[in-house]
Amino acid sequence: MWLPGFTDMGARVNDNRYWAAVGLLLVLAGCVGAPSPTIAPDAGDDVVAVREIPPRARTLYEQAVAAQAAGDLVDAQLRFEAFVLEYPDYPGAHVNLAIIHARNGDDQAAEGSLADALILDPEYAPALNQLGMLLRRQGKFDAAQDAYLKAVTADPGYALAHYNLGVLNELYLQRLDVALQHFEVFQSLNGEDEQVGKWIVDLKRRLQENQRTANRTE
Repeated sequence: MWLPGFTDMGARVNDNRYWAAVGLLLVLAGCVGAPSPTIAPDAGDDVVAVREIPPRARTLYEQAVAAQAAGDLVDAQLRFEAFVLEYPDYPGAHVNLAIIHARNGDDQAAEGSLADALILDPEYAPALNQLGMLLRRQGKFDAAQDAYLKAVTADPGYALAHYNLGVLNELYLQRLDVALQHFEVFQSLNGEDEQVGKWIVDLKRRLQENQRTANRTE
């Protein structure tokens, strides 16, 4: 499967709609009193999730996300940096900063922001997923897989990490059977994505061809 410009979350990586979706996901994951549908309920371990969110904090966060969604990364970064100075205990804000740093090509800053998020919650699936993306871009494929697997272990319903595991295993690790498994999980969690559906059909065909070839050589 050839994916032009594909960087984990794929062809949408240069599309502001993708970054807006990430930001909106993280505003839910990091800054609401109740867990997002994409985040497994775990109030006993997530201190942030059970705290009362001050209205001012919510407003500041939403303003930062709006700037990020609009593609104004300079303004979004300034707003998130101001937010974490005043409200440092929300991992979603640190992850959004990591996304901005990564998009600006500053992997060191992205890694630092992800470390801040994971100090607050070592099992925070969005942070582990973004860490996997960072490691994948650096060519550290086994470490990326470990990060993605930690994300889906912490939250089996976190669809993005299953998607990224599918991409990693197909394009970089050449483990077609594992890629197929994760794409199928992604489909079950995310609904029927047409493009992913085509990849699943293609993977099944290639696996069958590989099996037929193996049978002929035995």
